[in-house]
Amino acid sequence: MRDKETGLDRNPVEDLPRSVLTGRTLEEIAEGAGYFSEDPPNIKVSIGGRTLTLTNLNKIMYPEADFSKAGVLNYYIGVSLYILPHLRGRLLTMKRYPDGVDGDFFYEKSCPGYKPDWLTVTEAGRTKKVAYCTVEDEAGLVWIANLASLEFHTSLSRSGNISRPTMVVFDLDPGEGMDILDCARAGVDLRALLAGLGLECCAKTSGGKGLHVYIPLNTPVSFQETKDFAHAVALMMQERYPDMIVANMRKALRKGKILIDWSQNDEHKTTVCAYSLRARTRPVVSTPVTWDELDAAVEKKDKGLLFFEVEDVLERVHEKGDLFRPVAVMEQELPAAAHLGR
Repeated sequence: MRDKETGLDRNPVEDLPRSVLTGRTLEEIAEGAGYFSEDPPNIKVSIGGRTLTLTNLNKIMYPEADFSKAGVLNYYIGVSLYILPHLRGRLLTMKRYPDGVDGDFFYEKSCPGYKPDWLTVTEAGRTKKVAYCTVEDEAGLVWIANLASLEFHTSLSRSGNISRPTMVVFDLDPGEGMDILDCARAGVDLRALLAGLGLECCAKTSGGKGLHVYIPLNTPVSFQETKDFAHAVALMMQERYPDMIVANMRKALRKGKILIDWSQNDEHKTTVCAYSLRARTRPVVSTPVTWDELDAAVEKKDKGLLFFEVEDVLERVHEKGDLFRPVAVMEQELPAAAHLGR
């Protein structure tokens, strides 16, 4: 399969035994070999020929896990080969926690004015233009993470063509009395429905109780088409599984059901990137999973099988590679929403 990120008929992760910019082997990444330490707390480093000033490396970002800012940066360096294909060219919304997950946070769309000259910026917006950061390499990844942006939220389109989404996303959100195992069941059923339409899809955990299901497209399509399609599919799921699924976002309808949120398919919305940390009590990650893993978790009634912290993810990518790679490279044609159910 041709890799759209490199233009090569190969998987760059398999062909490159080391991180291009840090020189670390995949084994070192999997073992969690630290690239940064907490002492000294403020340092200057060179990554890919770019000089970065890193600050407050000893600040604890996840108090329950005693997980510091150095740990956050080490994680993102460790997973960089896998997260970068899902960040490159995408408008980034940062979710920043200056004082860690127990402190206040804010979303930031505009790339800070003090950004380095080498960091790519893309302007977008219909009425008011916003200059978004885009992450293209390890240096950009670390610079953003150093701002205490624990979470990376990305657009569904690329900067080269903001109005053309490259994917469809469904956010499976459990209502009161439901959990991630119920989302897993719904996700498996959603996959079966999509397979009947001739479409393949990928799943990742939200890092919380939910599940995200993505349809790779990477073919010409508009946001109106993807949104209409997602809405039609959500309604089909609601019709097939009325006791489990709801497609209406009214909170009163969601108790004891799984909401299939189709509304994320919008030019102005973002979704949390695969391999992004989440700001929970512990450093959990929005993690790509296989359908077999979802089936196993449901069969064993074990929610713990669908929660992954940083060390788990670093081991997983070393063993399994990027389970979400099809979202970046697979080409599929989207059926017209008007034809569904016929």
